[in-house]
Amino acid sequence: MDSQVKEPQGRGLSSLFSCCFKGSDQPEITYCHDNINTAAILEPTLPMPPPQELDSMFTELVDELDLTEEYRAAMFALPAEKKWQIYCSKKMEAEENRGATSCPAHYIDQLRFMAARKTLLTLVDEEEQGRHKIIDDLKTALRTQPMRFVTQFIELDGLSCILNFLKSMDYETMESQVHTSLIGCIKALMNNSQGRAHVLGHCESINIIAQSLSTENIKTKTAVLEILGAVCLVPGGHRKVLEAMQHYQKFASERTRFQALVSDLDRSTGRYRDEVNLKTSIMSFINAVLSKGAGETSLEFRIHLRYEFLMLGIQPVIDKLYSHDNETLDRHLDFFEMLRNEDELLMSKRFNVVHIDTKSASQMFDLIKKNLNHTEAYPHFLSALQHCLMMPYKQKSAALQYWVLLDRIIQQLVLQSDKGENPDVAPLEDFKVKNIVRMLVKEDEVKQWKEQADKMRKEHQSLQQRFDKKERECEAKNKEKDDMMEMLNKMKDKLERESNDHKQAKLQVAELSARLQQLSSTSSVPGGPPVTSSGLLPPAPSILSPIPPPPPPPPPPPPGAPPAFGGAPFAPPPPPGAPRGAAPKKNIPQPANPLKSFNWSKLPENKIEGTIWKEIDDLKVFKVMDLEEFQQTFSAYQKPQKSAEDDHTFAKKVKELSVIDGRRAQNCNILLSRLKLTNEEIRHAILTMDEQEDLPKDMLEQLLKFVPEKSDIELLEEHKHELDRMAKADRFLYEMSSIDHYQQRLQSLYFKKKFAERVAEVKPKIKALCLASREVVQSRALRQLLEVVLAFGNYMNKGQRGNAYGFKVSSLNKIADTKSSIDKNITLLHYMITVLENKYPKVSALSEELQNVPQAAKINMTELEKDIGSLKSGLKSIEAELQYQQAQSSRGPGDKFVSVVGQFITVASFSFSEVEESLIEARQELEKALRHFGEDLTKLQPDEFFGIFDSFLTAFYEAKQDNENLARRKEEEERRALMEAQLKKDREQKARKANEEKGGEFDDLVSALRSGEVFEGELSKMNRKKQRRHNTFDISRERPATKLDQ
Repeated sequence: MDSQVKEPQGRGLSSLFSCCFKGSDQPEITYCHDNINTAAILEPTLPMPPPQELDSMFTELVDELDLTEEYRAAMFALPAEKKWQIYCSKKMEAEENRGATSCPAHYIDQLRFMAARKTLLTLVDEEEQGRHKIIDDLKTALRTQPMRFVTQFIELDGLSCILNFLKSMDYETMESQVHTSLIGCIKALMNNSQGRAHVLGHCESINIIAQSLSTENIKTKTAVLEILGAVCLVPGGHRKVLEAMQHYQKFASERTRFQALVSDLDRSTGRYRDEVNLKTSIMSFINAVLSKGAGETSLEFRIHLRYEFLMLGIQPVIDKLYSHDNETLDRHLDFFEMLRNEDELLMSKRFNVVHIDTKSASQMFDLIKKNLNHTEAYPHFLSALQHCLMMPYKQKSAALQYWVLLDRIIQQLVLQSDKGENPDVAPLEDFKVKNIVRMLVKEDEVKQWKEQADKMRKEHQSLQQRFDKKERECEAKNKEKDDMMEMLNKMKDKLERESNDHKQAKLQVAELSARLQQLSSTSSVPGGPPVTSSGLLPPAPSILSPIPPPPPPPPPPPPGAPPAFGGAPFAPPPPPGAPRGAAPKKNIPQPANPLKSFNWSKLPENKIEGTIWKEIDDLKVFKVMDLEEFQQTFSAYQKPQKSAEDDHTFAKKVKELSVIDGRRAQNCNILLSRLKLTNEEIRHAILTMDEQEDLPKDMLEQLLKFVPEKSDIELLEEHKHELDRMAKADRFLYEMSSIDHYQQRLQSLYFKKKFAERVAEVKPKIKALCLASREVVQSRALRQLLEVVLAFGNYMNKGQRGNAYGFKVSSLNKIADTKSSIDKNITLLHYMITVLENKYPKVSALSEELQNVPQAAKINMTELEKDIGSLKSGLKSIEAELQYQQAQSSRGPGDKFVSVVGQFITVASFSFSEVEESLIEARQELEKALRHFGEDLTKLQPDEFFGIFDSFLTAFYEAKQDNENLARRKEEEERRALMEAQLKKDREQKARKANEEKGGEFDDLVSALRSGEVFEGELSKMNRKKQRRHNTFDISRERPATKLDQ
């Protein structure tokens, strides 16, 4: 049968490009899909049949080989003996390959099994290799088996199995060799005319093949690009490739369809740095897309596609690719540049100019205006510009869609043929702007969903606030419970230890008493202690003295800022209305309404004598003052500015009374608005020590800044009868001042909430100090390293600096300052690491043995002791306040200060005692470490001491990394040299093999595309045109094409 794909001119695919088949050269008879090697044909063992029967048998064999007409004619021209030898050889191969694996159904079942199994369980390496071998065998069978194998594979829907496997494979399979072999199967299938027609006729095949571009496997990506590029050369394949790239854009969520290709072309790091094959495949694909299909005849189409690549920034990438200095890649780059120059020249001729700068909007506008001026189209051109001025230009999605729509409309106007055919994909079917904009931006629907989302967001926020509040309550209760249980367990353990110690002490006392009684019975010891009748010594006076009562509380800290933990014990504010002295009271006029306060510092009456104030009489001023005007100007009532229209409304408003400072009142209002609690709720939270967790720690800190001052209390007491008219801040301060020891309660609550956090901050620091001190003492790796450093130093230093028995640890960070005299990049530290790795490999565990040193290097002992001292003084202050509250006879039913704080002090005191004990232990371990290294205990702080080791560890491992990078670079250079030698050898072998054998038809297309031979004819043609142009005139604005004339 004839499997030749006919063309209108009567030429087959084998004659599409003369470079692939070398023109009129007589083809070798050995061309049989790599299956026939005349040198290896065996002598037939059966007698040759009659000529007529032999021709019939040989015709069936040639039909199975799916040869072109040229090669079929060459095969039928062979002598009868040669035909019989070839027939017997092929039949013998068929007999040898016959079995289970030679059946297409076997491979199809395996493909289906592998595609289904990959989602069920992970495969082991042996199974993965088995999958790869099966697919490789299928690829080989599709290339080497007779035509009936391919036909049966197609009839059993084998292509759909391969495509389904490609669609459903997971990430691991996509990046494996299995993926590469699957693409190889499709490539082998397309190497056959019937298989190629089946692949191109499949509705999804090219799209699924294009999806494989998303892999990071370079071999797979290269094979896919070779298939797509070769499909562009097949009649009807160019549009399928453009549709496949449009499908890949949506599949990979790319901005444009060719974005990934340009990105891969530009990648020059990692394994992409020297990957010339992939870049060559990309460039060959780009050239095929630009120059084939509609691009063979349409200048507009070529420029349209090239603009898409130029917008992605391909030009600087191409300029950079010349640095690879690869002949095949340079051929593709030259073709791209030459074709671009040719197209730009043709476009320039349309406008009768030398060069068109397509990056200059002004030049393109001037050219269009010049050509349309004084024509009937000019008013329409002006109208289009006028309407463009009215189009939205702000950075909004809807505005962008207008310009995208305009761009696509103009593209279709330029590209669409007279018959309405669109050479590029994604044509616009509806040019009604209103409908398209409504489709792109559905404003009403978006607005409706936005309103619903806002409503649900508010509801969610309200529920979240309630949930957070309850969660805080639960966390606080659980924390208190856990702390109490932990304290009880620790106290129980401590009590058991003390009980055992007490029993042992009693036994020792009994033994000593018995011995003393025995001694007293034998001899009397003058001056000895008297012995009681029971034989026991009289009890010694107790060394434990009763705890002295706490000192009287000093005055409170100055208002306006929260006191630090560990300040002086809290003191109650003086009661309002205390006597002010015995001086006579002035006869000062009283205002009819309350006035704003003047925030001054009043001088006590007992300090007036002998000062200027004794001579001043302010009562005279009142006689000349306009007191009524003064009252209106500085009234305590907040009177807003009003207009004539607002008189009636303002009369209904309640006047607010404010006597505290305006700035302070404003800040207090801001705080209360953030708290979102009423005054009664705040009061309840303070009295109950915030059992419901209504007051966060940051809010408590802010509340401490607004504790009522003495002057505030006095002013507010004067206007307590006007409570309803008080401003929000004034009323808050007034109600809080009624709480007994309000400031001390607030400070106690803040300390209680922050205590666990403060202890949690301190404990890890103490633990790190303790562990780091032990590590530097016990580390064997550090000991070995110091021994090597000491040896290096004594070897390098002479005179007074040499013959050392030790060195200060700070010298470790000076090792890197000594540089090699051979290579300035190598220091003594680099060399020492090399010696340690070769001679003392256990030193590599240095960082593991000094795990806590980096953390200890960040700890400042002064700050740590200050934090612990603050905790200690804070506990004393809160104990003093507890004693004060316990001494009060009357407490309200909601006042839970004594019970809550008493329980807190019990737990906190035990927890703090543990912190103090661990700090003492850390100090002792640090002193041991300093003595261990011969350092001065008084000069080195922990952060300085451990900082030396931390800096050395950092430099040590940076130098180690430098050594590894240097070794890796040397290995890569050696490996690259070996690889280049091997590649050169492989190329030579392939070149020799190519002279002896011929590949398949589709393989010839791929090979010609890869090497750039497919563009040689066009390159020669353009070179000749260029030479002719240079002979007539000089084009100074033409883009240079690198290496074109070399």
